[in-house]
Order: sequence, then structure tokens, then C-alpha cells
Amino acid sequence: MTRAAAISALPHDKQPSAPAEARGATRAHAERHFSQLPDAASARLLLNDIAAEAPAFAAEAADRPVVLYGAGNLGRLARDHLRVVGLDFALVVDRNADLLKDDPAWAGVTLMTPEAVPATIKAEALLAVSISTVPFVPLEAQLMADGWRRVVPFYDLAESFRHRHPLSNGWFAGAFDSADLDAMGDALDGWDDDISRAHHLQFIAWRRLRAEWNFAGAPMPSCARFFIPDVRAALDPAKTFVDLGAHHGSVVEAYLAAIGAGTVEMPPAFGGILAVEPDATNRAALETYASRLPAGIAARIRIKDAAVDAIARQRHFHTGLGYASQLSETGSESLMTTTIDALCADLDPAPGFLKLHLEGAEHDALLGGLATIRHHRPIIAATVYHDADGLYRTARLMMTALEDYRFLFRLHGWCGTGAVVYALPREARA
Repeated sequence: MTRAAAISALPHDKQPSAPAEARGATRAHAERHFSQLPDAASARLLLNDIAAEAPAFAAEAADRPVVLYGAGNLGRLARDHLRVVGLDFALVVDRNADLLKDDPAWAGVTLMTPEAVPATIKAEALLAVSISTVPFVPLEAQLMADGWRRVVPFYDLAESFRHRHPLSNGWFAGAFDSADLDAMGDALDGWDDDISRAHHLQFIAWRRLRAEWNFAGAPMPSCARFFIPDVRAALDPAKTFVDLGAHHGSVVEAYLAAIGAGTVEMPPAFGGILAVEPDATNRAALETYASRLPAGIAARIRIKDAAVDAIARQRHFHTGLGYASQLSETGSESLMTTTIDALCADLDPAPGFLKLHLEGAEHDALLGGLATIRHHRPIIAATVYHDADGLYRTARLMMTALEDYRFLFRLHGWCGTGAVVYALPREARA
């Protein structure tokens, strides 16, 4: 296929609309729409397009009063992040502000509906969008049309504080050399479907250019993260679900629902769950959640205090950050890490599903679990949006180390977030 033939069949480009005075205040992010999914050849050509374009955005400095837009899960994370780094924010804007004013989580915080925000604040403030469940570019265009002069994704603001806080979801990809392009191209070839190629390109375009790409036929999955239909069809509830980075137990809850064990005392075949969480506050919430489950299910959930790594070694851990607690040199706590192979050495039943959400430590954790994975051949779901390993390095590790697996890439959030690589043993296909 020629370059012209491959490309002409795919894109229909569109720039977001915004009033001229808003465009003068802040650059609007570009969006690009494609009428069909890319095959392997088209995906490589589109990757070259990304590599050839110069990025127009960088981490955002808080050089004016900060306003948060969105009071959901990401809004609460943004609130806590700004407090940790010592950056005050003027207010929080949310369509449900009137309902949230009595919520203890927002005590002492000024909340406003979008309609109630004065024009002076819109003109002077930096509006940090703390929503990743809707496309950013149309929202940005609407906010600019409503009078906001400077609109940025919250994670781009957080990137300016990486020396104090390890939250890394706002990382920017550097220029790609020939080795990078070859490796990303190999990953694009290795996906099991064209939806994966579309989502992977969408992810790369945001990380390198902060451009929002959309492909017809590749919407964000409406299912719970980690439980796409391919995973649900392959689950074996008689084996152990290993939840690495279990946080407060939301994925444990989703797993129980997926195997039909959410509301019964004990399902007919339930191998149990190993939930691993190194943050003490998170682990306490996890233990509370597990204690409220039916006794037969709770008895089969083992909760372990451990941080997973490529090898067992002494590492710094940054605790107390909720979702963002992680192995990091910014942390003051020192701990001895372990490996998946060590955790699963005597696990009975054997692991049937490994979920990894480790804030950027997924690649190293997989390195420390290859013996277990090759022997027991579990389903794997690994987040890859916390650092540049997600461009290709984590996928390449799985694609080269695991035989007779099929690999999928799915985005479960906008602004380059929620990216998950799924590896499914071919014998488990429904």
C-alpha cells in the first residue's frame, strides 16, 4: 500500500473551534478524526506522521491562580496533589457543585457551577481540567467559548512538580529515534486487532504531541477497566486472581462481579484472591472492604503488604498519596521489594489472572514474574500510562517473552490515561 492510499482512506482532520480572543490567550489542542481503523501498514505510516511533527505543548507552570474543573475521582486526586506540593487553588468548578457543598470531602473548599464563575476569574485563572472520562478537546473548546482564557489538563500542571510528588500521568514523550520507531512499529504489528493499533496510536499522539486522535470503530471501552470482554470470556474463577496494586479494593470488587461472586456467600468454584498493597492507609481501607464481604468469600482473600519489583532489593517508597503511592526516590520510607515469582511460589490455586497497576513499576514487576507467567500462563492486564515504558517497552517485553499469547491495547481514559496492555493465552480464548 502506498503512503497516499493508506492515509487518504483514514483521516478527516478537524481543529477545535474557539473565539479569536480565546485563541490569543491559549493554544487550543488539535484533534484528528479517522474514518476507519488502521491496519498494520497504515499504523506504521501514521506513527511516522507523529514522529515528524513538532510538539506545541509542555508542562504547565502555575503562574496564576489555579482553578480545578471537576470534583470526581480525578478532582479529589488533584486536590490532594496540590495540597502536598503546597500549591493553593482558588476554587473547584463542577456542574454538581450545589450537591457537593455538604460533602465532607470538600469541606473548606469553594465550589461553583460553571454558570456561577465570574468573568474576572475566567480571564485571570489557570483552569486545570481534572476529568479524564470525556474527550479533552471538545471540552476545552467549550470552556474557551465560555470565556476561560487558559485551559490545561491537570496532569500537565502536575508534571511541573515531579521533583516533589511522583505523580507521573502527565509525562511528555521525547523525540523518537529510529530504534524507537522500529520498536513501536513492531508493537503495532504485534497487536491482535486493529482497535489495539488505533488506541496505541491515540496514546502515542497524545504523549508526543498532545493531539487528540479518534478512530471510528475504536471507542473507549464501556466496561470496567481490566475486564474487557476478552478477559471476562477467559476468566477461570477456580484459579487465584492476583491484584498487584489493590488500593482500596475496587478491582477486587469488579473481579467478584465478573465471576458472579458479588452477592453470594460462596460461588461454586472460587480459587480466591491475593491482593497486594504496600501503602498502609490504602491497605487499611482494603481490609475494611474485605471484612464486609460474605464470610466465605472474605476467607479466601489474602491481603499482603508488599511492593513488587524486578528483584528483591531496598527501595524508597512514597507513601500516603492514595492512588499515587509508589516506589519513588521522592519517598522517605525504605522497604524491601519482592517479586511476582516469590509471591506466587507457593500460591494455591495457581494464578489465573495477574492485574498490575503499579504507577510505572509494571515493566520491572513483569521481569520479576516471567517464570510464574510462563509456567502458569495467566491472563495479564498491566497499566502502561505512567511513564515512557508504555510507548513500547512493556508491550515488547510481553510480546518477546511469552509464547502463544495474544496481545491487546485498550485506552480507558482520555489525555493519555487508562492505557492497559492485555495478554491472553491463546488456549483461554472462549
